[in-house]
Amino acid sequence: MLNRRMLLAATAGTLAMPALVGAQEANTLRITGWGGAWGTMMRDTFIPAFEKSHNCRVEVDTAFPFVPKLLASPRGKPIYDVLHTNTNEQWSVFAQGLVERRPDLSKVPNAQHIYPYATSDEMVGIAIFTSAIGLAWRRDKVAKGPVGWADFWDASYAGQRGSYLIPANSLGQSVFMMAGKVFGKGYQDLDASFKAMEKMKPVRLYDFTGGIENAMLSGELGIGVLHDTAAYRHQDKVPVEFTAPTEGVMALEQVLSVTKGTQKSELAHEWINYMLSADLQKRMGEELWYSPVRNDLVLGEKYKGKLLTTPEQVKTLIQLPWNWYNQNKDRIDDRVNRIFRG
Repeated sequence: MLNRRMLLAATAGTLAMPALVGAQEANTLRITGWGGAWGTMMRDTFIPAFEKSHNCRVEVDTAFPFVPKLLASPRGKPIYDVLHTNTNEQWSVFAQGLVERRPDLSKVPNAQHIYPYATSDEMVGIAIFTSAIGLAWRRDKVAKGPVGWADFWDASYAGQRGSYLIPANSLGQSVFMMAGKVFGKGYQDLDASFKAMEKMKPVRLYDFTGGIENAMLSGELGIGVLHDTAAYRHQDKVPVEFTAPTEGVMALEQVLSVTKGTQKSELAHEWINYMLSADLQKRMGEELWYSPVRNDLVLGEKYKGKLLTTPEQVKTLIQLPWNWYNQNKDRIDDRVNRIFRG
């Protein structure tokens, strides 16, 4: 039973809490982000520095998927202030009115130092890094490495090639669109892409890039669709090569967008500007093998010819029509599910 002293103490605590919570809320920036090496580096180095310089706290959600949580949160008080995800999902949440089309670049001074693709019309938000989607292969498993995208369908790779479950993975969706270009009239040639999926069999399909990455490391696969980041960071351990196909590499952008309804717009833009800062871009690029979007960086010698750091290399990036793909996703999912079940 509560006595008078206990009741007063409880009431005092209850009355004091809103002010405390309010102060924490006002100083807390909620973002999404990746785990693994990316998350470790952000948590140990860059987030503490940002918190100190901006007198705030940064909360990071690394428990994918993020979009359902954003959808379920109140429009006037979204669960995130900055959404970090890939381009396909940025288009999806923009279409539902959950993020801004573009950050206010007048509040992002570092944006003056980025390549144009980082804010191209094919994107929602702003890219902070990119990886190149190409073909990874093992020298000890494959007699002859691929040159172009069409080589992935070569009969000699049957049984040892890997790709992705298309409904679940954006790299699988990227390959689907690329097949329309390689074997048909363009990225939106659905008939050509469906036929190419039939011809791709037999193929091992994975949910996530980590699945193919691990399969390449173990020797389970001889060749697979993968981003260059995952291949290059293991080259000193296993005989894995990465081929940038002659037609070009597809961009796997790391994109930030400001959520609509956020009460932390100023701090959100400060975070985006910070992610584009020269020191962060260089360090994360060199330590994690992501291509920075800044056009004024010089990386170490071992990154030359691999990461996309020159105008000539950046020109090889292909930005796919994700807005179109999302509008046709249900139709595509239904067909490819039937193809790969057969």
